[in-house]
Amino acid sequence: MITSFSAARTDSAKPGWRHRLTGLRHRAALATQLMLPWGRVGAYAREIARSDLFDRHFYRGTNPRMHPLSRLFPERHFVLKGEALGLRPNPDFCPRAYLRHNPDLTAKVRHPFQHYIRYGRHEQRVTKDLPPRHQTEQVPLPVLRPLAQKRRFAIVVHLYYHDMWDEFADAIKMSGVEADIYVTYVRFVEARTDLPDRVRRDFPQAVIHQVPNHGRDIFPFVHLVNSGALAGYEAVCKIHSKKSPHRDDGDAWRRHLVEGILSTQTAPRLQRFLDDPEAAFWVADGQVFSGADWWGSNAARARDLLRRVELPMAEQDLTFPAGSIYWLKPLMIDMIRGMRLRVHDFEPEQAQVDGTSAHAMERALGYLAQTAGQRCVQATDLDRRRTPAPRHRPRYVSAFYLPQFHPVPENDAWWGKGFTEWTNVARAEPAFAGHNQPVLPGELGHYDLRLTEVMAEQDALRRQAGIDAFCVYHYWFDGRRILETPIDQLCASEVDFPFYLCWANESWRRNWDGLSGEVLLDQSYGAGFAEALARNVAPYMQDRRYQRPDGQRPRFVIYRPDDMPDPARAVANMRATWRALGVGEVELGAVRFHLGRDEAVTEDLFDFWIEMPPHGLVGECDYLVGGPAAPDPHIPLAPGFKGLIYDYSRLAETATDPAYTATLPAQTIAGVMPSWDNTARRGSGAHIAHGATPASFSRWLDRIAQHRIEGSYRQELFVNAWNEWAERAMLEPTERYGDANIRALAAFRQGGGPRS
Repeated sequence: MITSFSAARTDSAKPGWRHRLTGLRHRAALATQLMLPWGRVGAYAREIARSDLFDRHFYRGTNPRMHPLSRLFPERHFVLKGEALGLRPNPDFCPRAYLRHNPDLTAKVRHPFQHYIRYGRHEQRVTKDLPPRHQTEQVPLPVLRPLAQKRRFAIVVHLYYHDMWDEFADAIKMSGVEADIYVTYVRFVEARTDLPDRVRRDFPQAVIHQVPNHGRDIFPFVHLVNSGALAGYEAVCKIHSKKSPHRDDGDAWRRHLVEGILSTQTAPRLQRFLDDPEAAFWVADGQVFSGADWWGSNAARARDLLRRVELPMAEQDLTFPAGSIYWLKPLMIDMIRGMRLRVHDFEPEQAQVDGTSAHAMERALGYLAQTAGQRCVQATDLDRRRTPAPRHRPRYVSAFYLPQFHPVPENDAWWGKGFTEWTNVARAEPAFAGHNQPVLPGELGHYDLRLTEVMAEQDALRRQAGIDAFCVYHYWFDGRRILETPIDQLCASEVDFPFYLCWANESWRRNWDGLSGEVLLDQSYGAGFAEALARNVAPYMQDRRYQRPDGQRPRFVIYRPDDMPDPARAVANMRATWRALGVGEVELGAVRFHLGRDEAVTEDLFDFWIEMPPHGLVGECDYLVGGPAAPDPHIPLAPGFKGLIYDYSRLAETATDPAYTATLPAQTIAGVMPSWDNTARRGSGAHIAHGATPASFSRWLDRIAQHRIEGSYRQELFVNAWNEWAERAMLEPTERYGDANIRALAAFRQGGGPRS
């Protein structure tokens, strides 16, 4: 925290011993009054406390340099010193403005706040300076588009006070950072400005937009985020013109904030910021504020903002980058985008100094960092090199792949003409406030897998994510195939699409859960099924793209091994058939979660097992709704919801808990899921992993890197899934978060933990 901006006194300016003694006596008297107030001081302080009009959190937050003793007794400090200095007891009362706007009180009122408590509030007197109506031009929001060519970094400047541009331009130039410059500004009615010309003289390629005076500096920044203009940068710097008239050190504070992130030290600090996988925001020294005292009037609104991305908020855990001037990484940009804030989410400008969406957003940022397992760092923190905890890279990454994104006659008959996986995805409705449903596709759109061009686009994203192979579901029912078109057309094409097959040996039922309901397509396991299945998949194993992760054996997976009659015999017959067909030895694996107490499926029956979250990870203590405990009151449910909601972050913790991992076979491939939510299929009976976001997924990956990958089978990782859209288990880009999950996995594959 900043303690002082004043210069130190020289020896010649030191007061004599009489003055020092007088100062000590004065401070002692003040301390005594703070602890044991008497007379009018005590009476006034008690009156203030009883009024419920004094905001202790706001008073402490807007006066951060108060002595610790004064912070303990803020009402007494206000009576003794604060009111005379013009400090505000709450966001909406300014002692000096109260007297200025009510001249009948000037000569007879010594304590303006006391007058307001007793009389002024009932008389509806003006309590603060308000901007004149139509002070700034009312303009529509600009249409923003991403730059075709981007540099590594971006610097975003918002200007309410145009006279500060030269100060900011000098700071940007001093930093030496090659960055794209974005400038948003408001314009005053009947006031001419040459700001755009001045900006272009300094930075000819700058992107400049006039914006409405709405949401302070926060909403213009959010508007840039929502447009996608800030996507693709390695880091973004945000600064704005603040004078903070409610603080007696406003100008010095602003300069300190800017110099902490834009100076001659920026280049080396920026590299260390990028290299630190645990750093989310970089601020000036003293600008990481922690503790519930800093909430002001913003806790309730911050909770509403975080609910938009399914994040819980423990008020005692508040830590945030104060001042709204910082560098931030792409993952934080992704999370801000995920909030889907629009202009109507911010209040009209009325000179508020607290309690707005902009102030709440400032505090919410800290929770975005926390959910990713990251933190805010200060400038001089970056001058001290840190050695992050070791994180192991996976040697091979697979992702389950669903081919049900094209119409087939069977689905037409069962569900209606033209039915595909997208049909239910588009119909999903939110089950609670902030619920991310429906979840809609991003850059790939509502694709049709009969087009091999789509699979080529998926392959490009696969390579970006660092995925080695798709594990494609193979639907085979005693010789009958379904949903085979995508993989068959792939094999007839030249598209680079590394894959291997997983026999999805569940019966298809009317209610989609595989456990009950009318049977639509039965898996009967007739005589000789194992040999017939092996013959069916053998031609795929000859394809050049069919994967051999160990360099020799083609890989094949069975989804429900315990459904097979006599699993050991079935496996032996498959292996014998493949050898007879000249395929040779096959690396045979199975999904772990479906196993019950069937002793016929022994741990050594397969070469490896696949862990498939969320299955097998959810315990009674993980439920937020539908478990043994009362529903979480912070999840306002829609009427009629009868499903289950559990905590995504707790599953991530369980996945690396030694007590859990000890129950897995030694040859298990560690699994992760970016999210899980089958609302699209089950509606009001859905099972939902609450709090699944790119930030929390990044944190799960980091835990896996530190605690699981080294002991995973062949140091592999399995992702559930690439494109299970109806279960919201997908890595593919979404309309809300873009390709954030893909980038999180790519950073993990590169050995980085929760980088962006």
